[in-house]
Amino acid sequence: MALSYKARRRWSLVILLVGLPLYIILAVNLVALFGRQSILVELVIYVVLGIVWILPFKSVFRGIGQADPDAAPENAPEDGPNTKP
Repeated sequence: MALSYKARRRWSLVILLVGLPLYIILAVNLVALFGRQSILVELVIYVVLGIVWILPFKSVFRGIGQADPDAAPENAPEDGPNTKP
């Protein structure tokens, strides 16, 4: 069952405000388990972890920045923008 636009917006907000900080804490602790690596190795690890977190949530975030496709258009002219009364 596909999520509605409003449900995807709500879930994306929860993911960004709750899930992402928890994931960051987990990633930092995971890297700390391996001891101090060179700066380039740590950079690669953080870049990979920064990309991996979004893969399961790709469908939730798709189209969130656009207008609601199910909403009725507001203040739309009936005959077009060049219509004179």
